[in-house]
Amino acid sequence: MAQVNWLAPEEERAVYNLHNNDPDDTGYRSFLEKLALPMLACIQPGACGLDFGCGPGPALAEMMREAGMGVELYDPFFYPAESVLSRQYDFITCTEVVEHLHYPAKVFSQLNGLLKPGGWLGIMTCFQSSDDQFDRWHYRRDPTHVVFYREATLNVIAQRMGWAMTVPCKDVVLFYKPL
Repeated sequence: MAQVNWLAPEEERAVYNLHNNDPDDTGYRSFLEKLALPMLACIQPGACGLDFGCGPGPALAEMMREAGMGVELYDPFFYPAESVLSRQYDFITCTEVVEHLHYPAKVFSQLNGLLKPGGWLGIMTCFQSSDDQFDRWHYRRDPTHVVFYREATLNVIAQRMGWAMTVPCKDVVLFYKPL
C-alpha cells in the first residue's frame, strides 16, 4: 500500500525528468567522480558492474565504461530491464538513489543478493548530519527524497549485511562484501 505522502509514480518520474544528468556535462561528471574514483581504486580492471538507479542519463555508467569496466543499467523509470537483476556483479553503484527508496531494507537486501562475494557497493547520498538544521536542509525539500542517512545509519546497514564500510569522502560510502 502506497503512503499518502509519497508522490505517485508519474509525479516522481516528472521530477526526475527535471534533473540534468547529461553524460557530457563536465560539472556533472566532476560531481560523479566523488564516487567513481574511490570505486575504481577498489575494483579490478574489467570488472562487471550494475549502475542501480542510473536515471535518464547514465553518466556514471559511461565513466566506468571509459575506465574499462562492464556496466549494466537498471532504473525503475528509465531502464526497467528486470533481467539485469537476475545475476551478480563485481560492483554496484547507487548515485543519488538511496534517498528515494520507499522500502530501504528490502532494497539493501536485494543489493546484497546482486553483489558477488568480494564485491563493492558504492553509494553517494547527502548524509544527514544536523538535527537542528533539518528543517532548512535543501536535500529534504525534494519531494522524491523520502529517507535520509547518517554515517551511523549506514554503519548499522553494513553490520546487518555483514559488509565492511569505508567513507572515502563526504557523502560517499563504499561497502565491501567479504568473500
